[in-house]
Amino acid sequence: MNIRLFNTLTKRIDAFSPLDPSRVRMYSCGPTVYDVAHIGNMRAFLLPDLLQRTLRVVGGFDVSWVMNITDIDDKTIRDSAVGSEKWRPEMGTQTTDALANLKMLTAFYAEEFHRDLASFNIVKKHFAAQPLATDYIPQMQALINDIMSSGYAYVSEGSVYFNVSAYAKRHEYGRLFAIDKENFREGVRIDADEYDRESVSDFVLWKARKDGEPYWDYDVNGTNLPGRPGWHIECSAMSKEILGLPFDIHTGGVDLRFPHHEDELAQCTAGYHEHDQATFWVHNEFLEVEGKKMSKSLGNFYTMRDLVAKGIDPLDVRYAMLQAHYRSVYNFTFDIVQGATTARKKIQDYVYDVKERSSFVEREAEGADPVAARVLRTTVFTELADDLHTPKALAALFSFMSQHSAAMLSPEEALSVLGVLSDINDVLAVFEISDRPVVIIPDNVSAIAQARWAARTAKDWSESDRLRADLTALGWTMNDGKDSFTLEPTL
Repeated sequence: MNIRLFNTLTKRIDAFSPLDPSRVRMYSCGPTVYDVAHIGNMRAFLLPDLLQRTLRVVGGFDVSWVMNITDIDDKTIRDSAVGSEKWRPEMGTQTTDALANLKMLTAFYAEEFHRDLASFNIVKKHFAAQPLATDYIPQMQALINDIMSSGYAYVSEGSVYFNVSAYAKRHEYGRLFAIDKENFREGVRIDADEYDRESVSDFVLWKARKDGEPYWDYDVNGTNLPGRPGWHIECSAMSKEILGLPFDIHTGGVDLRFPHHEDELAQCTAGYHEHDQATFWVHNEFLEVEGKKMSKSLGNFYTMRDLVAKGIDPLDVRYAMLQAHYRSVYNFTFDIVQGATTARKKIQDYVYDVKERSSFVEREAEGADPVAARVLRTTVFTELADDLHTPKALAALFSFMSQHSAAMLSPEEALSVLGVLSDINDVLAVFEISDRPVVIIPDNVSAIAQARWAARTAKDWSESDRLRADLTALGWTMNDGKDSFTLEPTL
């Protein structure tokens, strides 16, 4: 099925086709490993996971997906410094070697990051590579040399800066984000890795060493400039080294369009002489919490660990995020997550029912026409292929479930539908294709349920409600039918 994506580079939804028909090459800006990921980060990482799954399952492509890990920048240096308040004993024992300290801190948080990804069903096998920035210092230095040779960089006080003014005279600067060129401050230099959108100024490619910071030697025309790379140069060098230029898709949050991604583009044009670093740029919108920007000062800042501590399943959060289109602002609320829990359970119960129904198949019927399965595949995949429209894809799935109960399907149809459900889950990754688990009901829970059913039958509503509350406290839900009830553990 043909895939269409909104391309930040062209500002429109374009039909996607890879430069190399044999595979899609995709690069995603990954985490800066100085702390655990928050839920805003996780939305940014969900986008490329959803995209690569859609490309593989719906589009039929092989995908080489690379996500870098930034282990050298202002924040990682700050938090790994001797005496840092953020140092934890689990990271190891600090030494006088700044680089060793940096490696210990970033290795610790990289491992935490991988745990968060796994809880979100973002699986390691789907990555072609997850490179560390510090493993590509020579490639970054070589790119800086090429940028200087092209006349777009200069040395000042031991650092190397990209000359935006010189570049903008020959190339467009502002392809991904509308730059306010009138406020461009020619000759003004920015040393910080991250800075405001209004700061259209020369940015640092190589930062001169400061006392107590990790550093690498760097020879520039016979002069050693000990220091470390700027943040922007890292992704330009790593993406070219691993995927080659141009590659097909670059992803990230909308906050990375400028300066980070715009500067990546400029560096690749200036140093590698490639007009396009990637042919498609795909960005996800921000996440808010209860309609407000997430902030520690507002008390609405959550990591995945915070949510798990509240008893929330990370896959319910994944499902809740899929209910919003990736190009719309996602408003996280606990009510929405609770609704996602209910919706995800309905899908899972439907899968259990279909799988049970399919178990009655004795043999594949020759010439069987699995109309229901084709309807399910077409309706859901069409929405996914149209700029990853997960809200419409989920609506299509629920519409199908309401119109095709498991009891309505023949065993052969159920088997075909189960296969499509498996393919859908290969994209959404929020349920599982498995037999319904055997539930062992403790004797005390069974006794309370029987007592509640008797109270309900006798129309003793007060006692019925009290006993239902007892069941809830024990982690069980009692579902009343016309003539009987069922019990199930609370998710």
